[in-house]
Amino acid sequence: MLANRKSYYYLRLFLDLGIINLSFFASAVIAQSLEILIARTHMFVLLAVLNFLWYFFSNVVNFYDEFSSRYYSFQVINIFKISLALSTASVFFIFITKEDLFTRNFILIFTALTAAAISFRIVSLKYLLILKRRREKQLKNLLILGAEDVGVNFSKRISERIDLGYKVIGFLDDSLKQASDLNILGTLNDLEKILSDTDVELVVVGLPLAAYAKLESIIATCNKHAVRIYIIPDYFKFVSKKFQISMFGNIPLIAVREEPLSEFHWKILKRTTDIIISSISIVFILAWLTPLIAVLNLFYTRGPVFFFQKRYGAQNKLFNCIKYRTMHVSKEDEFVPVVENDLRITKVGKFMRRSNIDELPQFINVLKGEMSVVGPRPHSIPFNEIYKDMVNELKIRSWVKPGITGWAQINGLRGDVSDFEENKKRTIKRIENDLWYIENWSFWLDVQIILLTIWQMIKGETKGI
Repeated sequence: MLANRKSYYYLRLFLDLGIINLSFFASAVIAQSLEILIARTHMFVLLAVLNFLWYFFSNVVNFYDEFSSRYYSFQVINIFKISLALSTASVFFIFITKEDLFTRNFILIFTALTAAAISFRIVSLKYLLILKRRREKQLKNLLILGAEDVGVNFSKRISERIDLGYKVIGFLDDSLKQASDLNILGTLNDLEKILSDTDVELVVVGLPLAAYAKLESIIATCNKHAVRIYIIPDYFKFVSKKFQISMFGNIPLIAVREEPLSEFHWKILKRTTDIIISSISIVFILAWLTPLIAVLNLFYTRGPVFFFQKRYGAQNKLFNCIKYRTMHVSKEDEFVPVVENDLRITKVGKFMRRSNIDELPQFINVLKGEMSVVGPRPHSIPFNEIYKDMVNELKIRSWVKPGITGWAQINGLRGDVSDFEENKKRTIKRIENDLWYIENWSFWLDVQIILLTIWQMIKGETKGI
């Protein structure tokens, strides 16, 4: 199982690449003819690009990940995402090369054939593996050391994957006070006897950190009986669900949190998207909306159109967050939080706050590189001082640029409430959502958040973003 993970990965990858190439040729023959395809040599450049894009995007969406491949529903969604990317690339390529024969029909046939064939590959390969395991005399025996959460969770994963060819014969644990439904064969001192009397092919160590003193003896015993051994680090109380293992020279390192946006290519993609969206918004929205708001303000209040407030951004650096001014100009320097029906809010300001129009000038912050379209909402200095006593992980939000909207906001965690205890719970939950976003960022997640934000603005549900 574990030793063949790479082989299984490459098997699926090369099968899918083969499907892409066969689908390409089949689509070309159906749309035109093989002779025409051969004559158009630039089409083979497109084929090479499609192979590369499948490899690239399959890694982006973790298409071959063990968790994703357990559920067909996950893979169907990923097939759709990758197929969409390949179709878009084909359209772009055909437009650039001014191809006049292999056009719409070719792309539609290729996309449909690829999606259908890869779906069939997924189902049939899994079925063949299960059939192969069942035809074997017996599954390979696996022994787990440690009957606490780590070992039990691993046992459940094995039972869900019969195609991997292993069965858990039981547990060894020094504490025999575990659940009665677990097959505990003895203590760790019984390992020598179990390996001698039983045909165990794999030992998995899922012990708590306190028991690691016995690890040297366990490894020596397994080596003596030529039994393969794997260790599950018991770091669950320290790391997030998204941790990453990497190598620094020959030294393994475990990152407590995985940050997709720490990768240079993802930073470039997100920044490029920010520049495009902010530029379009400034030219087509702010260019006419700002003069309109300035004129409306003349009837209700005197003062500047924009309001600038110091807020914490990436790397915990302060920047001037830009908003449309929604309150009467005050000479008071003291920070006073805005409350419902606040008399300082102008009539125009009430509408802007309710529809969230007052946040739109932050596209200028996005274009300047101080913010992103999507990210954790930036906190003002006074609120940041309050929040840091509520949540230890608050500053982790500064690993990424703050956003105009975010994962917490589309999940209804907008603004604060007057009750201290209730506000504390909301704040903790909001920051948990921000950390989840940082660890699970993807381009498609940003697209989802943007679309949901627009929909909520249309419905009037974005108050307090």
